[in-house]
Amino acid sequence: MLYIWDIEDIVKKTLQEHNLNINYEFNNELATPMNYNVTSNTIKFNYLEVNGYINKIKVKETEENLVRIILYREIGYYVTFKKNKHDLRTLIYGGEDEKAELQAVIEKNAWEYGRTLLPEHLVESYDKVRELDGMLIKGL
Repeated sequence: MLYIWDIEDIVKKTLQEHNLNINYEFNNELATPMNYNVTSNTIKFNYLEVNGYINKIKVKETEENLVRIILYREIGYYVTFKKNKHDLRTLIYGGEDEKAELQAVIEKNAWEYGRTLLPEHLVESYDKVRELDGMLIKGL
């Protein structure tokens, strides 16, 4: 099991490695392992959710590398919002179809952009986590 300080250390070192000016913080009320908030430019994590997610994803990687994989996806959100000026009002005021379409585009871009920054030795595992994550979301 990874503790708050373990995850925080991985996040800090990874962001420094890529020279990314993104805030990060622990949030024990977060319902997902990690979350990127574009408004505050912050990656939040819940260490219990991170550990739970790692236990659900059956990929042969160290816990630390699985945290990195989760983190790179969140960094992918940062990159997608930097590269694409999405009209976020759609997520608030748009119709259900519009919201779903924009969320799908943002999600796809986050995975793709995160993959471009990932160390080469983690690419295969990242792709496997992406596949398994899609199955978890669909409840398979």
